Amino acid sequence: MSATGISTSAAPAVRTGRPWQRDLIGVAVILLAAIGGYVLFPDNLALLTRIIAIMFLVLSLDLVTGYCGVATLGHAALFGAGAYAAGIAAVTFGITEPLSMIAIGAIAGAAAGLVSGVVILRGHGLAQLVLSIAVIHLFHEAANKASAYTGGSDGLSGIAPDPLLGLFAFDLWGRTAYIFGIVLLIAAFVLLRILVRSPFGMLCRGIRQDPVRVSAMGASVKASLIRMYVISGVVAGIGGALNAVSTQVVGLDSLSFTNSAEALVMLVLGGAGSLFGALAGTVVFMWFEHVVSAANPFHWLTIVGALLIAVVLFAPKGLYGTAADLARRFTRSNP
Repeated sequence: MSATGISTSAAPAVRTGRPWQRDLIGVAVILLAAIGGYVLFPDNLALLTRIIAIMFLVLSLDLVTGYCGVATLGHAALFGAGAYAAGIAAVTFGITEPLSMIAIGAIAGAAAGLVSGVVILRGHGLAQLVLSIAVIHLFHEAANKASAYTGGSDGLSGIAPDPLLGLFAFDLWGRTAYIFGIVLLIAAFVLLRILVRSPFGMLCRGIRQDPVRVSAMGASVKASLIRMYVISGVVAGIGGALNAVSTQVVGLDSLSFTNSAEALVMLVLGGAGSLFGALAGTVVFMWFEHVVSAANPFHWLTIVGALLIAVVLFAPKGLYGTAADLARRFTRSNP
């Protein structure tokens, strides 16, 4: 059984057919959505870039929770580590080349993933949740105390990335940051699709289903989970670094428990155990939150809560998982 109560049946363990077709469709959907966002919401590119950055966090969470069954409420530690590493590299050490900042964020995220994985995987079930909460609070407090580098509660400002590839400056409207984020997202999506279909990805799905049997077959369960945690840290670190590059400021909210909890909500909303679900859940939650909070600033949390309750009750596999089920039923009934 999975260590979490989250349904991961949105995606079957093994799919036959044409996986590369689904990959191409996924890339096409991302491109079409990106173009639509650029054309329809030119004044909200900063929000769209923020959504892209959070997509990296939710994708990374899906790797350990959806595919491996590891319960965690502290995944923002990996995201925040990438954000602060990129910001400190720019402000303190003068490394302002955007691709270098992304690489530094990825390395910091991997290191945070290794540390978090070693600690969290010491427990099981509820103990994992408690350890993950402790991890995120420790990272948050460490960033707060190291104010000489992080800015403490005031945040880290003064991040000024150079023009991308020496040609495209990060403008006030956020066009360069938005396109940069889309390119990174597509590259990460393709690589993660390859990863989850690889023998290692199948091994992690097996661990989610029955870790005892996988261990009996001779595979190292803990080593595999830590490896996935490090990969997850790379993905989350890229998202954090992208957020630092696009907003040019890093605050303690990037390491907050709220950030971790919302990422888990987005994953459940879209459907755990599916990269498509992680993307869909992030877009729906963050855009719905933005629209509702602007329309009703006093009761928007109640409306968001009602949406989540409705999804859990009527679409327990998440939005993408439920839609995929309906599509399969329609296909079978209309061969």
